[in-house]
Amino acid sequence: MSDELGFSTRAIHAGQEADATTGAVVPPIYQVSTYKQDGIGGFRGGYEYSRSANPTRTALEECLAALEGGGRGFAFASGLAGQDTIARSLLVPGDHVVVPSDAYGGTYRYFNKVARPQGIEHTIARVGDVESVRAAIRPGSTKIVWVETPTNPLLNVADIEALAEVAHAAGAVLVVDNTFATPYLQNPLALGADIVTQSTTKYLGGHSDVVGGAVVTAKRVEVPGFEDAEERIAFNQNSIGGVAGPFDSWLVLRGARTLSVRMDRHCDNAEKVVDFLTGHDGVSQVLYPGLPEHPNHDVAARQMKRFGGMVSFRMKRGEDAAVKACAAVRVWTLGESLGGVESLIEHPARMTHSSVAGTELEVPDDLIRLSVGIEDVDDLIADLREALDIHG
Repeated sequence: MSDELGFSTRAIHAGQEADATTGAVVPPIYQVSTYKQDGIGGFRGGYEYSRSANPTRTALEECLAALEGGGRGFAFASGLAGQDTIARSLLVPGDHVVVPSDAYGGTYRYFNKVARPQGIEHTIARVGDVESVRAAIRPGSTKIVWVETPTNPLLNVADIEALAEVAHAAGAVLVVDNTFATPYLQNPLALGADIVTQSTTKYLGGHSDVVGGAVVTAKRVEVPGFEDAEERIAFNQNSIGGVAGPFDSWLVLRGARTLSVRMDRHCDNAEKVVDFLTGHDGVSQVLYPGLPEHPNHDVAARQMKRFGGMVSFRMKRGEDAAVKACAAVRVWTLGESLGGVESLIEHPARMTHSSVAGTELEVPDDLIRLSVGIEDVDDLIADLREALDIHG
């Protein structure tokens, strides 16, 4: 589907043509493992076995590529399954990766506990600081500069265009985790990234009822030696087998259709929650790219359509107050994950980022992270006010 079409048009139509037999406007769920062949090797539409390809997954993968403006999309059983496939496709023992200083805990756990024992080294860098990333690169051995922007949970913002230049000059590819921003708010491939990954569990699925991951490659990788990155990822997606099932693919595809309208509501609500938090006496700091005092606000304003639905803040009275405030809410749900229609609150140090305790990625123990949902924002603010007034 043409990149010239608007985002919502692509979200609703890319990979989702009406069924040729019935005219159904929603792609069917092909809940099938194998396919009848018209003679040995006579595959209908190229379908042989659903680990290799499934029509429902194909529809999602075409939609993902269209939304990110990429060459090819790949759907996985989880975000980490997609990240693992990227690493196995591009790295060999002795290679080196630059990893964000406040990466998602599962991403850091993967590079520290899975990839490192297999001979893949990594260095931590502040992705909001271009020079920090440049200094972390090891000429000749750095093969991937891995970026989240905004980061999880401190909401730092990386300059994608500048980091693409730094990575490419060193012969490395730039991989951007676009989970927080989504392709509706940010298009890393258009800014020079080579590969985009995200957890489709979050905003793309949008209803907290599916686990999945996505990888989308650029139409052309600029780094010599990585021209076949797309083919390597495709080969390993099939060989490793951590693919999205047909029903999960259908759920994410359904969610993608309303991504734009949901993200606008997430952003509207988040901005009002931020206004409330910045005026509350119990809050010492609000972390949100939309605030002028955010250290990379100008970068976020340049490369993002809006600033997203994720908000983090720190409590003046420390960890105990943060933990009690998380437990005191009634409309907000105390839980991990993010990006669903319901608002979630969590204590990262004890929940999503407990695995990085004691490492360079340890997060402040007075930090609270919010995934602002699409409920009536007055109810969300009233609930927060009651919890913070008591425990802040």
